[in-house]
Amino acid sequence: MKAVVLNLEKVGLTDEQFYNLCQVNQNWNLERTAKGELVIMPPVGGESGQREADLITDLNIWNRQTQLGIVFSSSTIFSLPNGGDRSPDVAWIQGDRWNNLTAKEKKGFPPICPDFVIELRSQSDALKPLQTKMQEYLASGLSLGWLIDPQNNQVEIYRPNQDAEIIKLPNKLLGESILPGFILYLPIF
Repeated sequence: MKAVVLNLEKVGLTDEQFYNLCQVNQNWNLERTAKGELVIMPPVGGESGQREADLITDLNIWNRQTQLGIVFSSSTIFSLPNGGDRSPDVAWIQGDRWNNLTAKEKKGFPPICPDFVIELRSQSDALKPLQTKMQEYLASGLSLGWLIDPQNNQVEIYRPNQDAEIIKLPNKLLGESILPGFILYLPIF
């Protein structure tokens, strides 16, 4: 099953309406692009779900040791500053940035772009929409992003004001200055 994209650009779905739509359709994975398209994503299979869980676990273990921020799962939708409501497979926000949000903002779809995201391409994902999604994160303030693509045995690394760096068959990724000391080992291909 592939993602379904509905063009709602001229419909004018407000942030509140999108939030309510997600609340009454909790069995659906919904996102909204910066262009106003509604994306209905299929659930992932067992293999992708297990890989995603490993990624979240590795980042969360590092984060618990460093206590530098907050880790989020793919169930979290972020209202990005430059438009779109996106749900990365794994996300991390620096603690001080998260703490600057109000309690109401933290309970809804946080109006903030994560500092770091991982998108894991599943069998049902086309590559181009994921690359577009990564560009939306960058336009909204992302500091570092990894698009892990098991189908092509590669990782695309996204950084502000740079072209994506493509690495074939990496065995590890470094968190750079964004996630100091974080190393993700990639036996997942």
